[in-house]
Amino acid sequence: MINVLSYTCIGLGIFFWFWGTFPLLGDRSVLFKLHSLSVADTLGSMSIIIGLLLKIPSEWPLLILAIISLAIWNTVLGYVLAYCSSSEGSHE
Repeated sequence: MINVLSYTCIGLGIFFWFWGTFPLLGDRSVLFKLHSLSVADTLGSMSIIIGLLLKIPSEWPLLILAIISLAIWNTVLGYVLAYCSSSEGSHE
C-alpha cells in the first residue's frame, strides 16, 4: 500500500512538472508564465519528495529539509520577481 501511495505522489509530481510548462506556450505576460511555472514546479517537487519520504523514511531529516527549502526559496524568488517588475523596483 505504501508503494502505491509513494508512486502515486511521484507520478503526481511529474504531472505537475509537465502541467506547469504549458502556460509558457500562451500569449500571457512573462510574470504570469513565471508564476504558473514556479507554482507547478514547487507542488510537483514537493509531491515527489513526499513520495520519496514514503519510500525511504530513514532519510526523513534530509527530505523534510528539502521541502522547507523549496517552500522558502520559491516564496523569496516570487517576492524578488515582483519587486523587480514593479515601477519602484526598476532601475531605469
